[in-house]
Amino acid sequence: MHLLEFIKDSPLSQDLTATDCEVLENIMGLRHLDAGEVVIREGETDQTVYLVAQGRVRVVQEAAVGEPLLLHVLGPGGLCGEMGFVDGAPHSATLIAEHDSVLLSLERASFESLIETHPHVVYHVMRAIIRLGHAVLKRMNQHHLEMNNYITQTRGRY
Repeated sequence: MHLLEFIKDSPLSQDLTATDCEVLENIMGLRHLDAGEVVIREGETDQTVYLVAQGRVRVVQEAAVGEPLLLHVLGPGGLCGEMGFVDGAPHSATLIAEHDSVLLSLERASFESLIETHPHVVYHVMRAIIRLGHAVLKRMNQHHLEMNNYITQTRGRY
């Protein structure tokens, strides 16, 4: 599968035309990872957003003692590194390929180069990133509610 096909099949292209996807193809990269390869390390900074095209990526936080804590596993369509892409903040988790995987990559500087020539592409991709980030926030809120209910033993059987 080629880069353009991955882009067209990704959540980033939800509101994009075929021509818009070709514009993205010119600035995006394709990263092939072996199982166990690190995508991003906790505490490091970069300005790249990654989208899982194939495979799975484990999201872990380093524990003070013992094994890293598994937070989530991203499958195809999963987005990672979006906060560093948006605001340049250090990453809050380490991302590790669980299996051989393929990621789409988009660097902020390349993306910003489209503002003058293709502002609608920038707008629609940013909407997609926010949409995916919102889904993560909703999932985290649900987990928080379930944990709170478990601790207080309310709203369910425990």
